[in-house]
Order: sequence, then C-alpha cells, then structure tokens
Amino acid sequence: MLIEPALPKFQWGQPVIAAVDLYNDGSHPDVAEDQLMIVAGGPGEIVQVGHHAEANLAVYMVDFGLAVIGCLEHEILPEGSALTEEAGT
Repeated sequence: MLIEPALPKFQWGQPVIAAVDLYNDGSHPDVAEDQLMIVAGGPGEIVQVGHHAEANLAVYMVDFGLAVIGCLEHEILPEGSALTEEAGT
C-alpha cells in the first residue's frame, strides 16, 4: 500500500517563530551538543521545505539569523502566533 507524502503546513519564504526552545541535536558541529540555540519565540524564515520519507514528515530548514536549523512542524509557528504552554507537545 502506497502512503501519500504528508503535505507541508508551512511554505518556503514564510516567516515563523520557534514554538519551543531549540537545542543543538548534534547537527551543528561548531556548537556544543544540547546547547540552546534559539529561544522559543525567536523569529525565522523558512528557506527550504523537505520531506522525511521514512517517517512521512515535512522537514523545514529555518534561517533564524544566528543559524539555519532543521525543524519539524511542532517546533515552529506562523509569525504573529502566541506561544502557549502546549506549543511543541
């Protein structure tokens, strides 16, 4: 059975904010692993939209100014959104 790829919720060029604190997961070798990189609410812009085929998830490359970070949908919100306790869960 063929599963259709998940459609992305966000688009290239869209301004977003971090929904949660974003930490280095090891993908930024010049930054200590588990170091806080972007605080929740930090502004960014989507510079690439990709797809993780095995997990059937949209993956977003977000330029937060200090770093370009790969994010999942639950880790970002549209610009102007209010942060909530539930964001990212």
